[in-house]
Parts: sequence; structure tokens; C-alpha cells
Amino acid sequence: MTTPRAFVSYSHDSQTHKKWVLEFAIRLRNCGIDAILDQWDLRPGDDIPHFVERNLASADKVLMICTDEYVAKANSGTGGVGYEKMIVTSNMMQSIDSNKVIPIIRQPGTRNVPTFLKTKLYIDFSREDQAEFSFDELVRCLVNAPLFQKPPIGNTPFKPVSETPVERSADAVLDLMRFVVSDFESHAYEFVLYKDVVKGVDMSRILLDMAIKQAKAQGLVTLDGAGDLYLTDKGKLFAVNHNLTR
Repeated sequence: MTTPRAFVSYSHDSQTHKKWVLEFAIRLRNCGIDAILDQWDLRPGDDIPHFVERNLASADKVLMICTDEYVAKANSGTGGVGYEKMIVTSNMMQSIDSNKVIPIIRQPGTRNVPTFLKTKLYIDFSREDQAEFSFDELVRCLVNAPLFQKPPIGNTPFKPVSETPVERSADAVLDLMRFVVSDFESHAYEFVLYKDVVKGVDMSRILLDMAIKQAKAQGLVTLDGAGDLYLTDKGKLFAVNHNLTR
């Protein structure tokens, strides 16, 4: 698995804020994320624009720590924040659906982000009591380990009426009764041999046996010990109603 790289963009509001950002970046690295931060990646004499351009381009994600001062600098295009904004927006114009930038809200009582990020879904770090949940959400995003996985699409529970067992079963009973009635009227005896039914009805043996059981359950036929079929009065009425008689 490739280690994800995250560029941490922030404004130097105060020493307290810089300390929070430093601890934030350390936690990211402890969670398997290559956090890029000026406090350890930039040294005296280094070229600042080159550092920004190189790392913004190589990062998988850009984490913009949105304090009120950061938002103001980004919107006015001033300072290092303004320069980073210019590079990021240039890259975003090349891929309008880019989700490379993740706004991190770090403002008590407000939820402001730079104007060019207004449509982006942010992660809220403004409340200390929710900070752990927010950090977990961020790390899951960076390492591509979402809390909820989209389930696969299953098979539809519905079938066309022509394929339902009810209709197939009804058709099988009708085919069975068509043969039974025809055989009954062709002979003087009252029963229809099971072996003749097997030979005379054009359906699988399994479906035929199911049709016989259903016909018996409906009172259309009775069976003797050998499995031969006897047409009942109800079965004869069924034959008349379904035009199975001669």
C-alpha cells in the first residue's frame, strides 16, 4: 500500500495555533500518513515558492486549516496562504471535480472557508468534544478506509408474472388435468394409470409430481396405493369449466 501524502496548509496566526498544527501533523504521521509541514520540511535558506509548488503538486491531499485569518488571507490573495490558494485553484481548474483539497474547520462558533472552497465538504475540528471523531473521519479519508462500504447490488426480489411459480404451477395442473380428463373419457375404467400420465404429459417428472400433489390438494383427483389417479366430481367440474371435455 502506497503511503498517502498530505500537505498541511495553514496561517501562522499565533504560537498556540502553530503548536496545534504541529501536533495535528504529528498525529497524522503516527497514523501512517506522510504529513508535509513547513515546521519540519522547510529550513532557513530554502526557496519558499519552490517548497510550496513542489509539495502541493506531489501531495495526494491538501489539508487547509481554516481559521478566520487563513480565510481572510486566502480570499484577499495575500501572504503564503494567498500564494498556495493561487496554485491550488490553478490545479483545480484542470480537474473541476477534484477532491484533492479538504477544508479543516478550526474556528470557534463559525464555519467559514475560502470562497473558492464554498462547495467543498469540510471536516469540523472546531469542537474539542468532537475532535476525535473528526480526526478518525479525516484519517479514514486519507488512507481510503471508509467507515461504511457501499454494498453490492443484489438481485431484484421480483420476477415477471410469467416466471412466477404460481403461474407455472397453475399451468402444470391444467396440462395434467387435460390429459387425465382425455384418458378418463377414452376408457371404461375410473382410474388413469400413473405410468400413462408420465408418458402422456409433456413436462418434467418433478414438475409433474408437483402438479399431481397440487391437483390432489385442490380435490381434483385422488390417488390409490399405486399412485394411479381417480377423477373426482370436483375434477369433472374443473374439466367442464376449463373446456377440457369433448
